[in-house]
Amino acid sequence: MQLTLEFGGGLELLCDSVKIHNINVDPHDGEKQLTMKNLLSWVHTNVIKERPEMFMKGDSVRPGVLVLVNDTDWELSGQLETVLEEKDNVVFISTLHGG
Repeated sequence: MQLTLEFGGGLELLCDSVKIHNINVDPHDGEKQLTMKNLLSWVHTNVIKERPEMFMKGDSVRPGVLVLVNDTDWELSGQLETVLEEKDNVVFISTLHGG
């Protein structure tokens, strides 16, 4: 499944300063659909290059990371249970900044 991932608000620094990633990822074995929970696990392993604790906490993103799926807050679509479809655009933006 082709997806576009975008990292902003400083999260791109965890991905070798690359903001946009065009990826191919498949559902886990035995599953028919790709969920955000599966995607986050894949991102942790394949995209995040340093300080993964700044991106994830447990199975989800850290508090303060806004997640948009096709420009819609993932809280409106089921968060970790959000089902992804071909060519979806997933955006991760850190809302936490130092001062």
